[in-house]
Amino acid sequence: MATWKTRGLRGSAFESLINSTNEYYREKGLALVQKIPTPITPLKFDSERKLITEAYFDKDSTVDYIGVVQEIPVAFDAKECKTDTFSLQNIHEHQYKFMEEFEKQGGVAFVLILFTERNDMYYLRFRELKEYFDRIKRDSHPKNFKYVELEDDYFIKSKGPAIVNYLEGLNLDLSERD
Repeated sequence: MATWKTRGLRGSAFESLINSTNEYYREKGLALVQKIPTPITPLKFDSERKLITEAYFDKDSTVDYIGVVQEIPVAFDAKECKTDTFSLQNIHEHQYKFMEEFEKQGGVAFVLILFTERNDMYYLRFRELKEYFDRIKRDSHPKNFKYVELEDDYFIKSKGPAIVNYLEGLNLDLSERD
């Protein structure tokens, strides 16, 4: 059983920006995307600060967000990276498998990455993620990819209230599919 000890709310600022963007998309009738909570069972609770300090995961989670954009099912995860090298160990096997199955069912799966030192956000298509995993098996490549390998067109540009404006990446992703 996996356990968790809090080290603060890692990734919570990025997720707050995504949540705000999703709310804007909802208000404009562009998308309906929800944050999926990770099911946990608390073990220790700091009642003074009203904070769970230790818990275990009830089951493997899927991804952080699921929803629909203009009749297109989407599922994505949000990750932060402090360096220019993204470790693929940040994508758990059960998450990868869920995204793969989601794509096979006609949905669009992707990962949003915030490179914190650069303050750059990236829309990582599932097929791009798959290529990185495939080269590990094929070429014994290290379990990572570098910032310089990423495609310029998929960097996210904020647009007004849509700070994490992933719809442009989604549109480009869809236009490149069969």
